[in-house]
Amino acid sequence: MPGLAELAYTTGGGVIGAVVTTYVAKHQERRQLRAEAQGWVQRLTGVGARVRGIEIGASPRPSPSAAIRLGLVAVLDDGTDAYRAHREAYAGLSTAVLAAGMPRRVLDFAGGAQERALETELILLADGCAGGVLGADADHLARATHEYHAAASRLLLATLWHPWRLRPLRPRRLRTLRVEVGVLHEMQRAALDVLARPRHADVVYERLDPGGKARAAWVNLHPAEPST
Repeated sequence: MPGLAELAYTTGGGVIGAVVTTYVAKHQERRQLRAEAQGWVQRLTGVGARVRGIEIGASPRPSPSAAIRLGLVAVLDDGTDAYRAHREAYAGLSTAVLAAGMPRRVLDFAGGAQERALETELILLADGCAGGVLGADADHLARATHEYHAAASRLLLATLWHPWRLRPLRPRRLRTLRVEVGVLHEMQRAALDVLARPRHADVVYERLDPGGKARAAWVNLHPAEPST
């Protein structure tokens, strides 16, 4: 029968070993969850990079969404609706990020940044079809979108891999992003106001749908849009 000292040593060693094993297992699990979340980040970002063009969609109607207001669809290289692909990738990212124990607000900004980027991509493609009626504002919009998207993505990845290091800085960065996305929303709204004018929208629709076949089901081509 082992002595008390030997028993204590053996028992203590077993407890320490169990603690170490549990810590290592949880650490590996966290790394795996973070790696999975990063994979979804790349997939979500890849949606915007795969947009190959725009097509006529459902009848345009008042909405803050560029696709809905202009009656267009952003299409990926495989023919998929880009907005649908974005929603699916964002759902996967949400699950992975929350499982990794990350703050919901960081996730919301990251997903929102990708949605803003997709909105800008559609706006710029529509502007190209309209003949570049946005002028220098198109460049300003593209730059602001890129900067906001990059900042939100950096925050997400930094929070993912270095949560404790970033924690004191996170509130200030979130406030900055909130201001930036407010400005970006206004820039996109102003661009849509220009593109939705009948004289510009008609050019876009005619270039995308010369015979009017895709627009045949539209009840009203320009609902609630100004005629100026």
